[in-house]
Amino acid sequence: MNVAAQPIEIAEEDRLRADIYNYLGLLLARPADQMLLDQTAHLQGDDSALGQAISGLARVAKVSKPAAVEREFTALFIGLGRGELLPYASYYLTGFLNEKPLAQLRRDMAAHQMTRSETCFEPEDSMAALMEMMGGMIVGRFGAAASLAHQRNFYNSHIAPWATHFYSDLEAAKSSIFYASVGAVGKAFMEVEKEAFRMTTS
Repeated sequence: MNVAAQPIEIAEEDRLRADIYNYLGLLLARPADQMLLDQTAHLQGDDSALGQAISGLARVAKVSKPAAVEREFTALFIGLGRGELLPYASYYLTGFLNEKPLAQLRRDMAAHQMTRSETCFEPEDSMAALMEMMGGMIVGRFGAAASLAHQRNFYNSHIAPWATHFYSDLEAAKSSIFYASVGAVGKAFMEVEKEAFRMTTS
């Protein structure tokens, strides 16, 4: 995403949320290299469902090699013609690529001053891109930090309808080893976010 950064005060809890969104986006955008695997291996989680999923991912990262992770990523998301999974909102919600969910997302991206990077050639409604967008909105990477109401609207419109389904599929995919643990983290984090946003409306 092209960004217009500006210094801004962000609550520590929101910064941590943004870090998880950005981290998931990074893991889904390209195969993890040795540096990212090493960083992941040092993560520590607490006793919550999300914390346990993070600890599980760290354990898998310790024994994962970049070449194996790249093969796994290719089988999952690229494949011969297509991968085992198609990580796009349009596909999950309509069964086809480049459908109405993508058009709706592009309108919301414009409203939040988000534009696709010139080096990115895949549709903007990929899970990797949506995680990056949400992380950027929280910390103000696209201008002013988005209010909680705007975050909730974006999440409910573009992420909530399919994220848990996608991360469950990733966790269960036959090609998943390292990415099964990524799926577990994503699924647990989506549950945390869904409940937190629900509480803000009650």
